Amino acid sequence: MIRLEQERAEDWWEIEALYDLCFAPGREALSSYRLREGVAPVAALCLTARDADGTLAAAIRYWPVRVGGKDALLLGPVAVHPTRQGEGLGALLIQESLARARAGGWARVMLVGDAPYYGRFGFEKLEGVEMPPPTNPDRVLGLALRAGAWDGVTGAVERAV
Repeated sequence: MIRLEQERAEDWWEIEALYDLCFAPGREALSSYRLREGVAPVAALCLTARDADGTLAAAIRYWPVRVGGKDALLLGPVAVHPTRQGEGLGALLIQESLARARAGGWARVMLVGDAPYYGRFGFEKLEGVEMPPPTNPDRVLGLALRAGAWDGVTGAVERAV
């Protein structure tokens, strides 16, 4: 049994340890981290997946950004503990958090990731949306939570203020 819950303040360091375990050393040097510095995550969309005994199995976070003067969500990181991978927990967190984002009135979400994986959730390559370097533009993906939400939205991705 898995419990999905909104991340609590006391979860922060446990989640950071999970991210350290799942991602390469130096993960904080990635361009997406420059967009997160000094900006609070979107708390209502930051979720944890825990076993019945309370053990953290997976986590997802979202951050506000601006693209071409428009608000957007930056999905990530999402991580699943190596002993729990292949159980669908990442997909569960993504689907639930996207549903919450839509219900919360967000129009668009983006991420830097693998198109074959995220494509199954509806993410597509964003044309004309520029992440800070060094980011492979083929990995900049977006999903419209409302019809047409990405239409005409181009430019540099910037930190929300």
